[in-house]
Amino acid sequence: MIPAEFEYVAPSTVEEAVRTLDGAGDDAKVLAGGQSLLPVLRMRMADPGLVVDLGGIPETKGVREDGDALVIGAMTSHHEVMRSDLVRQHAELVALATRTVADPQVRHRGTFGGSLAHADPAGDLPAPVLAMDAEMVIAGPGGRRTVPAAEFFVDYFTTALEANEVLVEVRLPKYTGWRAHYEKFNRVAQAWSVVGVAATLLVRDGTVAQARVGLTNMGATPVRVRGVEQALLGSPPSGEAIRQAAAHATEGTQAGSDASAEADYREHLAEVLTGRALTTAAGG
Repeated sequence: MIPAEFEYVAPSTVEEAVRTLDGAGDDAKVLAGGQSLLPVLRMRMADPGLVVDLGGIPETKGVREDGDALVIGAMTSHHEVMRSDLVRQHAELVALATRTVADPQVRHRGTFGGSLAHADPAGDLPAPVLAMDAEMVIAGPGGRRTVPAAEFFVDYFTTALEANEVLVEVRLPKYTGWRAHYEKFNRVAQAWSVVGVAATLLVRDGTVAQARVGLTNMGATPVRVRGVEQALLGSPPSGEAIRQAAAHATEGTQAGSDASAEADYREHLAEVLTGRALTTAAGG
């Protein structure tokens, strides 16, 4: 189908984008990579009067270090993220999860921040940034504010972003030297996750010193499973210790039923995939 008619604006600065959105109210949609928005427009599931394209704002692109933080611009493509030496060195979990996003065409056009702002429960990037205690830098009419990932994801396809705000960048603590893996179950290649597990571990002297684990598609938002993390601490990252930790995988989750899986099947997958993710992250 052909989208309904709309006006198109391509600001060159974050401030210009915010002013444009502020003046448009609820009648505007933000265009990042367009991999989620364009199909919705074509099917006329949305008919905004204005589309604001963020692709021409240099400030929102690229990966850089800032002291103890790794900063990923919201408009950085998935392809750039997964190939970044800085991301692979300091946030390997993000690099691994990004490799599982859709296909090469989508990864070249889709953006890191666009995926997070879309907040699809089956999307592969929210769980890793939640597990890694990321912070979202948001620009609005009143200036910039920083929102922890735990407060950014609010509900299905809903974030802390207001209609007149844009996501500028994502700040991640450096996880240099941590082991990581993203385990994803989907029915066909390149599809959304039925369930996904993001796991990263810091192992010292043969035992787990720290652990971070997040789940994809086990609720309306990504889920941090602290029961798994706590169960791993002080244990060797293998065998029985991982099985016992994975048994906590469904704590705090609210798995739903849909055409892809029933809730109880998702719960089973969460436990099995958590064990696999931890085993692989540990090098087992």
